[in-house]
Amino acid sequence: MADRPATREPFAGFVTDDASADILRPIVHSFGWQADKVQRGDLRSAVQALSVASSPNLLFVDLSETSDPISDINALAEVCEPGTVVIAAGQVNDVRLYRDLLASGIQDYLLKPLNPDAVRDAFTQAQTLLTAPKMGEPAPVQRPHCAAAVIGTRGGAGASTVATSLAWLLSERAGRTTALLDLDVHFGIGALALDLEPGRGLTDAIENPSRIDGLFIERAMVRASERLAVLSAEAPINSPVLTDGSVFRRLREEMRNAYECTVVDLPRSILVNHPQLAQEMPVVIVVTEYTLAAARDAIRILSWLKSNAPEATVLLLANRVHPAAQMEISRKDFETSIERAVDYQVPFDQKLAVQAAKLGKPLAEIGKGTKTVAPLVDLAAKVVSIADDLAGGNDRRAGAAAAGGGAPSLLGRLGQLRSRLGSGVVKR
Repeated sequence: MADRPATREPFAGFVTDDASADILRPIVHSFGWQADKVQRGDLRSAVQALSVASSPNLLFVDLSETSDPISDINALAEVCEPGTVVIAAGQVNDVRLYRDLLASGIQDYLLKPLNPDAVRDAFTQAQTLLTAPKMGEPAPVQRPHCAAAVIGTRGGAGASTVATSLAWLLSERAGRTTALLDLDVHFGIGALALDLEPGRGLTDAIENPSRIDGLFIERAMVRASERLAVLSAEAPINSPVLTDGSVFRRLREEMRNAYECTVVDLPRSILVNHPQLAQEMPVVIVVTEYTLAAARDAIRILSWLKSNAPEATVLLLANRVHPAAQMEISRKDFETSIERAVDYQVPFDQKLAVQAAKLGKPLAEIGKGTKTVAPLVDLAAKVVSIADDLAGGNDRRAGAAAAGGGAPSLLGRLGQLRSRLGSGVVKR
């Protein structure tokens, strides 16, 4: 396949009727492309537009109003740059026309009125063709799959914000195709944080686990960019999640086959009900704040992980860290109470957080180059490093320090922390 200039748009579409445009636009958006690239126009409109502009990677054209489709397709070929994949739609159901169109270089021909599933399948096949190695080009380097689960010690600690930023950094900074799996089925923000509609993919998977395969993943994932896709849900509050957890394992297996990285936003309720999800992850990131309640739950979660996921590399990240005078517990006292060091510390930046929320972009993207995001960049690099080391047989872990004999109980450690708070040792 010929080289595609980096400045090309990923998609452009020309259709002659509103009904077709209404079907195309949400599908185009789900692939991470701009829905407004679907325009009203016939094949000649496409020829005219492409005669003065660069061709997109994927072009959708409508043959409904052309009297000589083969001749007009040949005219389109004269203005299309090499490497453009063309999908056509029309109202004529004729085998000879279909064969002639394919012979002229069209990738696929769809009948109108358009069927959404047929459109998605055609787009998926076109993407596969566009990303396939060109003749004489070496195959992509096979890199080890990296996966991480992100768990918050408390609601509001910012675990979902960290998970979204981590997924974005793995896709954009590390250049790896990445899947973000948000398992907060009712209240997850994975899609919202990326300004996306969550779709029904995760809900459908839970309701019909037998449907989960490679094609299902391709259709269900909502694309945020060329290398980042999200699977999440906004299930009705009156619809409890009824599953034995096997569906989540199947989703992870298929994501492992389809993507180079997987980030799982793992709510504590799912951890309790389906502990195997954490047990199977090579990296578990525990997100906390410097508060008494967070210290209590950090002790509990870290202890559980040590007993139930001993092979996992556990990384502890303190999020939303305020200046010392505004902290409920100092870092030193927090680390003393949980008997291990904090690996990463993300400063609280109200202005950056508000800007990211307003623009529907990850904190890591909005704050590129800032001190707030630097620890997240280091975290992403660590996740990739662990995956590379595990693949090479060198399991470097940053797990918790080994507890000595006669370690104090949870209540004992919290009592010590409270005593320091009461004696004024903790700076406020």
